[in-house]
Amino acid sequence: MLEPLRQGLPPLDPSAVSSAASCALPARYEAVGSARQFTRKTLVTWELEERFDDIALVVSELVTNALRHALPADTPRAVCPVGGTEDAPVRLHMMRWTSRLVCAVRDPSDESPVAREEAEDDFSAESGRGLFLVDSFSDGWGWHPLAGALNGKVVWALFQLA
Repeated sequence: MLEPLRQGLPPLDPSAVSSAASCALPARYEAVGSARQFTRKTLVTWELEERFDDIALVVSELVTNALRHALPADTPRAVCPVGGTEDAPVRLHMMRWTSRLVCAVRDPSDESPVAREEAEDDFSAESGRGLFLVDSFSDGWGWHPLAGALNGKVVWALFQLA
């Protein structure tokens, strides 16, 4: 999962990850709030709470895009029972190195994320600026298809840490 993060960056050694956390997110829009709560809890644990605003905005956009555009139309959007997230179609991963943090959202779609260029110019639009915001608030982002037995893709955002 980390290979595409090397594009234009010094090598990232997967064994050098100092901390990692992930959570499963059910196919319902309320999961965006759960992703923000998970992000806050993780950043507090890692003593990075001062970065919450930017990171939470990016996580919200990545999760919203996964829920809105990457799930099949017939995916049930009902409330999952407690403990019913094992088969959740979307998963948020956070990985921390000494000087970098990566937020990655896994979803079941093989389609590439598409930034709507006109959204940058139309600030009255109610949607369509998600990837523009991800690009603006992170230090880099990208995506790659999953390999092996997993279907779908991972969309990630990188944050440089002081």
